[in-house]
Order: sequence, then C-alpha cells, then structure tokens
Amino acid sequence: MTHDIADVRRNYSGSSLDTATTPDSPMPLFQEWLDEALTQETDDANAMTLATVDGQGLPHARIVLLKGFDERGFVFYTNYQSHKGSELANVPQAAIVFWWPTVQRQVRIEGHVHQVDALESDRYFESRPRNSQLGAWTALQSVEIPDREWLEERSQRFEKVYEGQSVTRPRHWGGYRVVPEMIEFWQGQPDRLHDRVRYRLYDQGWFKARLAP
Repeated sequence: MTHDIADVRRNYSGSSLDTATTPDSPMPLFQEWLDEALTQETDDANAMTLATVDGQGLPHARIVLLKGFDERGFVFYTNYQSHKGSELANVPQAAIVFWWPTVQRQVRIEGHVHQVDALESDRYFESRPRNSQLGAWTALQSVEIPDREWLEERSQRFEKVYEGQSVTRPRHWGGYRVVPEMIEFWQGQPDRLHDRVRYRLYDQGWFKARLAP
C-alpha cells in the first residue's frame, strides 16, 4: 500500500502547560517530564537529537543518549575524535531536542558545550558494561572502514589486550555537558493550538514566556 505522507497526522490532546503553573527554573519541570517519559515511553526516553555546526557553518544532527543532568547542564558521552567532537572543538555550541510521542511532549535546549572533567568521565566509563567499554576502544567513530570483518577483528584484538583485567577509559572518549541558555517546553494540544513555554537565561536568572504555537 502506498501512503500519502501529506495525509499523515495526529490530533494532540495533552495536559495543559502555562507560565502561571510552571516553576521559576526549567530544571524541575524537565525532571518531571523526563520521569514521566521514562515511565510512559516504551524505549529510549533518554534519546535526544544533538545538532552541531562545523567550521563552514553547516549543521549536522544525530541521536545520542542523555546520561545525566543537573543545574549545570545535560551530559552525553562520545568519542572526542568523532565528527561531532571535531565540530564542538571548533564551535562549542549545540542544540538538543527530546521528543516523547506517548506523552505528546517536546523539549528544545540550546547552549554552549564543554567537556566534563576526567574524573566524571572515568566514573561513568566504569559503570558501563564491559563490552561497551571495549567498544570505546574498538570504534574509531566516523572513520571510513572497509567492511564489518575489519571491525570484528579489531574488537577481538582489544578483547585479548584486556583479557583478565579491567578496561581503562580511552583518553579520546568522554563526556560533554551542554550548558543551557534556552530551554523550551512544548505540549501538544488539539487543533494545533499547542502550549509552548520558553525559559531563557539572563544575568539575573531565568525568564520564562509563553510562545504562540
């Protein structure tokens, strides 16, 4: 059956969202929404689109996983030598987007980015399954490779290197923190009259405003 993509749509009917009933800081609201998403969504509630910009001003986006957040920002882990790592080294700004279809909510975040300290990266690396630890050594992220066999042979080499001992964190692998300057909460509503509340950070603190759908 051929589907007409122009006819694909849904009518939203989410709970209300308003500046009068939201907290002064965005982080408590994000925690509330994330907790509900972790309960309601089937899989990958911590998945987020990460958008970066290269040295020529060209945007690039991909899905990564949120692995921690607090008042300081939102943390994810990756290879520092990957494409996104190179882009963040040149332009340390990023945008991230969460989309939770079951609860009909979206969160947009924009801010500057820096690497987390080595101890924080070490603690997270030590918490990972052993195969994921070995994968950080195996995967030369974003590098062109000849075939799947090349990757599997490289994986076997690192399994032998670390046989019988703990896996150390590669220096080229670790965390980034997106320090938010803007956070927008979107709640789906009927007839496309969606609720949007934007928080923007100024010297005196967070300022929130309601936006048109």
